[in-house]
Amino acid sequence: MSATDFSTQPLSPAQLQNLQELGYQEMTPIQAAALPLALAGKDLIAQAKTGSGKTASFALPLLSKLNPRDFGAQALILCPTRELASQVASEIRRLARHQQNIKVVTLCGGQSIGPQIGSLEHGAHIIVGTPGRIKDHLRKETLDLSRITTAVLDEADRMLEMGFLDDISSILGATPESRQTLFFSATYPDDILSLGKRFQRNAERVDVESQHDAEQIQQHFYICQKAQKLEALGRLLTHYAPASCVVFCNTKEVVREVNRYLNDLRISTLALHGDLEQRDRDQVLVRFRHQSCRVLVATDVAARGLDIDDLPAVINYDLPRDPEQYVHRIGRTGRAGKSGLALSLFADNERYKLDSIGTYQSRKLEFEAVETLSQRGPGLEAPDYTTLDIAGGRKQKVRPGDILGALTGAGGIDGKAVGKIDVMDNVAYVAVKRSDAKQALTQLQQGKIKGRRFKIRKL
Repeated sequence: MSATDFSTQPLSPAQLQNLQELGYQEMTPIQAAALPLALAGKDLIAQAKTGSGKTASFALPLLSKLNPRDFGAQALILCPTRELASQVASEIRRLARHQQNIKVVTLCGGQSIGPQIGSLEHGAHIIVGTPGRIKDHLRKETLDLSRITTAVLDEADRMLEMGFLDDISSILGATPESRQTLFFSATYPDDILSLGKRFQRNAERVDVESQHDAEQIQQHFYICQKAQKLEALGRLLTHYAPASCVVFCNTKEVVREVNRYLNDLRISTLALHGDLEQRDRDQVLVRFRHQSCRVLVATDVAARGLDIDDLPAVINYDLPRDPEQYVHRIGRTGRAGKSGLALSLFADNERYKLDSIGTYQSRKLEFEAVETLSQRGPGLEAPDYTTLDIAGGRKQKVRPGDILGALTGAGGIDGKAVGKIDVMDNVAYVAVKRSDAKQALTQLQQGKIKGRRFKIRKL
């Protein structure tokens, strides 16, 4: 047994079995450092980058002390964005599979508050949400935090950057002083440390190496004329032809411009920015995770919560102003021991950004003219999958197995042609190989799921 084996931790046999079934092999560095302390009831300020496995670092301890028979809120997780909150809630549900009737409720803005109030009336063990909406529920007295035993701030630095300090202080003030308080943050700004002094007791500090392995992620920088950036981006995509990638832009206006240009080149691309309605944002993220879209063009804020284990490449269409943000961006590729590719474009008047990134990484960064790249690369092919939208979800008792059964039953679709399945409250999404998508759509439209007919459409 290795020191990074989950069985070295005081977790129940049922939870260890669940972790094994979920594919949790060994603890990541943040899990190995944080879990023993958190399971012992200590308060933590832990430094961990996106994709490091931090969700399990706080979910496993809070689940281990949950009382399933008490439907009062016992755990609270605050996240900076709706996407991250949704992702965290989904992972907690997976980690709680072995426990009976654990209810996780997500409370975020951008969604009607009425159904949230209705859901809370029936009780909830775990609350995951954004500070603004949690504060709304406290003001309306539709949420009671008086029995919280664990409070978590996920991506705490981002929440403070977004101006949530007062809301967070107010929310934590509504919880018992006896609670365990866990902060997870990529950086340690002074606000985090002062917040910790106010709301934590003898917090242990956990630091996990925040820089990425230089050999794990290949970084290439290309200088180009500012007026030729769109053409330069097309050249990068043609030359490297990543199976999928995220293109980062600094503003939503540039996201729209880049998305239009790539669509004109007939490249399968979607845009993600702050102006999208929640349902549209969900669909964009689902399609990208399902591999039914090759390229996602996004701003930093919109991409918070985008967590994909196997992302081959990221492209910085705009270099960020903050070198730490650059490290966050490229950290979305090269995860779980896989190699990653980080490509960046910059104009001559942006060399100072390159120098700043090099200083931050303690290395001299080389660059070349984008014209040196051959345009005879393989280019981007059409995506492997098509995503189907099913107008029924958890609240209609739809489960992934029901969808898979409806597709593969009665001599229908080969199970190997079915990809990821995401079931949300009132909608579900299933990825199907493009070659089988038409047949799958017809089969679902003419058939039934759990004995019921649902509206089905192709995204």
